[in-house]
Amino acid sequence: MPDDLSHAAADDAAPSTSVGPLRAVGAEMRRLVLEDRAGVRLEVSAWAPDLVRVVVAPASRPPATVGWALARPESQWDAGFPVRLEERRDGWVLVTPSLTVRVARASGAVSIEAAGHPGPIAEDVPDRPVAMDGRLRLRKRLPTGALCLGLGEKTGWLDRRGRVLEMWNTDVLPHMPDTDPLYQSIPFLVVYRQGRAWGLFLHNTHRSSFDLGATDPECLEIAVDGGVLDYFVMAGPTLEDVVHRYTELTGTMPMPPRWAVGFHQSRWGYEREQDVRALAHELRRRRIPCDAIYLDIDYMDGYRVFTWDAERFPDPSRLAADLAEQGLRIVTIVDPGVKIDPDYPVYREGLEQGLFVRKPDGRPFEGAVWPGPTVWPDFNQVAVRRWWGRWHRVLLDAGVAGIWNDMNEPASFRHPLPTGTLDLDAVHGPDEERPPEERRAMRHAEAHNVYGLLMGQATYHALLELRPGIRPFVLTRAGFAGIQRYAAVWTGDNSSWWEHLAMMGPQLLNLGLSGVAFVGADVGGFTGHVTGELLTRWTQAAAFTPFFRNHSAKNTRPQEVWRFGEEMEAICREFIVWRYRLLPYLYTLFWEAASRGTPIMRPLFWHHPGDEAAERVQDEWLLGPHLLVAPVTRPGERQRLVYLPDGEWVHLWQPVRLQGPAHAPVEAPLDQIPVFVRAGVPLPLGPEALHTGELTRDGRVSLGVAAPSSTALARGDVGGWTWLYEDDGESLAYREGDFARRRIETAWSLAGGRLSLCAELGPREGRYVPRRAWLEWVVDRVDRGRPAAVRWQGEPVEPSGEAWTPVPEQRADAAQALAGPWAKRPAWWWDASRSRLVVRVPEPTGPARLDVEWA
Repeated sequence: MPDDLSHAAADDAAPSTSVGPLRAVGAEMRRLVLEDRAGVRLEVSAWAPDLVRVVVAPASRPPATVGWALARPESQWDAGFPVRLEERRDGWVLVTPSLTVRVARASGAVSIEAAGHPGPIAEDVPDRPVAMDGRLRLRKRLPTGALCLGLGEKTGWLDRRGRVLEMWNTDVLPHMPDTDPLYQSIPFLVVYRQGRAWGLFLHNTHRSSFDLGATDPECLEIAVDGGVLDYFVMAGPTLEDVVHRYTELTGTMPMPPRWAVGFHQSRWGYEREQDVRALAHELRRRRIPCDAIYLDIDYMDGYRVFTWDAERFPDPSRLAADLAEQGLRIVTIVDPGVKIDPDYPVYREGLEQGLFVRKPDGRPFEGAVWPGPTVWPDFNQVAVRRWWGRWHRVLLDAGVAGIWNDMNEPASFRHPLPTGTLDLDAVHGPDEERPPEERRAMRHAEAHNVYGLLMGQATYHALLELRPGIRPFVLTRAGFAGIQRYAAVWTGDNSSWWEHLAMMGPQLLNLGLSGVAFVGADVGGFTGHVTGELLTRWTQAAAFTPFFRNHSAKNTRPQEVWRFGEEMEAICREFIVWRYRLLPYLYTLFWEAASRGTPIMRPLFWHHPGDEAAERVQDEWLLGPHLLVAPVTRPGERQRLVYLPDGEWVHLWQPVRLQGPAHAPVEAPLDQIPVFVRAGVPLPLGPEALHTGELTRDGRVSLGVAAPSSTALARGDVGGWTWLYEDDGESLAYREGDFARRRIETAWSLAGGRLSLCAELGPREGRYVPRRAWLEWVVDRVDRGRPAAVRWQGEPVEPSGEAWTPVPEQRADAAQALAGPWAKRPAWWWDASRSRLVVRVPEPTGPARLDVEWA
């Protein structure tokens, strides 16, 4: 019989009651503990000046939430900030430098105020804020006009307000624009109003729901099926502050291998080695940039995980090696369902060692997925996670580069929707790695939502162990809060519908606001028959998302980008090429996400707080701070309305400048979508490449700047800054300082009729030395003609009569590695046909400055 489950059994028998009146039973430096006569405990603790935790624990419930979602325990947070506790006639007050928390004696209502903000930011309704009526419920005020953001992977538009959303990982196909729930459960809500944000993370893994003003327009109600009411509040005040604090709590993503940021090709239908080789041949013959090919379930022997079908894939090691010579890697799918087969070593070992999820009577729980009769590893146990991880050696020894976790909600074909998973009374755990108060067995009702998270943890740590020093790449369908620490996320089995293309942007934006920065959707749609126009528009949009993979199902129309004629192929190729050109900028955004949890895709109001028009935009996004993407999401559309926030914006391909804030119609022919860059700001770009390995060998970076117009300059000095982050793209050495990072800043001025550009590079931080001898500045859209003077480090730079052409470097440190008239000196070149200035200068190690003047 498994460990005692009396706590879990008691969840269903909770009496209908509310909290209060309360009395103090304990107080520490940062914690207030209260209790009522029924034994209901309410704790408030300050983890940081702007972060508090509130726990309401009925006496019948487990003593603590198992903290799998948390990146580190409370004891590892900096306690060096003052906290004041006061008891008053009507209740208690906890004060930090950023927050004031008030708890009402009579009802336990919690009100949280932020320094410098009038009135509470997060306030319980005063009348019965907590109720226990089978579900444990919390009610808070929802301010008029506030946006409800985050909550992970959900259908619909960016603002969730007016909906009831469930947290219960579910395998669903197909899903409609209002289907809920989906594969991921991330119970982190961001409330945003008039430029001010606060966040609430529900630290509870049971099925839960968020009523976002659907029942009562002015009320947020959170309900949980079991466990305790355990939540954190982040005070903000900015959207950036909230997300950064949340990802400090649940963790940030690691830096991915650079190849994972390239274009990937997949299909459930590459059934044989010949299919994969033919695909690789076509990709390279047609010069489609690509870094990875995925193998779905057909590569396995009878869908047994960690096996190869000897007839279909007779020599996977040779296949992987041959693809690697072409710059292509293999990613294989791994599902958690283990086939019941006494002759199958994975099943036999797991059975003998008691490693599978159990029934209440102790026998393995049985269901069915692709292999037929199936059992599931119990990832709640650390021993199971390590055992599962070791089996990945079968794949890695064959040359597999990354792992794709699917069906890990977990899904079961014997248990139809709405359950679609293991029986709720199936037994997991305990986890011997957890603190003693969290070390307990639990029902599947509590373990379900973290199953994918723990499988991702097992996979990620296995790859670290089996390939020391090499960055893992794991892709997952299911997950919970904190999944970003282990895996990238794709949005599951979407469909080849225009509605799903339109939904991609809001889905990925909200995942980013929920801490999951490395996200993407299946380009072209997984199920259904894509058209050439839809695939083209989807490829154009997805080229500007963090994870970029074309994937489709069996029995659907093949949707590799060359399947719809030369015109569509050429357009798709061009946008995939642009993806690779953007990699220096995009890779820098991944570093920001890994460092501080900053989303790579951002809603417009992330950088423009208080812009009410930006808050209403549902179908655009910012890729980092400097690129605005407005995809085309309707068939036949050749023009679309674009909203531009404050500043001057330059179309990436058209001779169009727009001054924001403004709505403007923009032409969108089939070979383009509206993409705008901030005028005057540097954007790191790379050369064209067929795979990221070519970029690593080359190391070239161009710092592109779209010159501001005279109209913008007349308003005053303009410009901006960005970072350029680089490392070897493969190893973990960046964690020890083996990276190169520098700030790049531009300032423009117009005085006495003369236009001036001052571009400064900060000192290079870190030990990594980029593999290039020269750096290139490209100043585009200049309306003044040929410059009058160019100076580098204060010294005049002479013009060159012709453009320079780089050749492969002979040595990484070769200062004279480039042939042509610019081989030994800085120089500049003016392209009158494009109104473009190109300046080539030596790669500096310290601070450097470029000055350009136009008459």
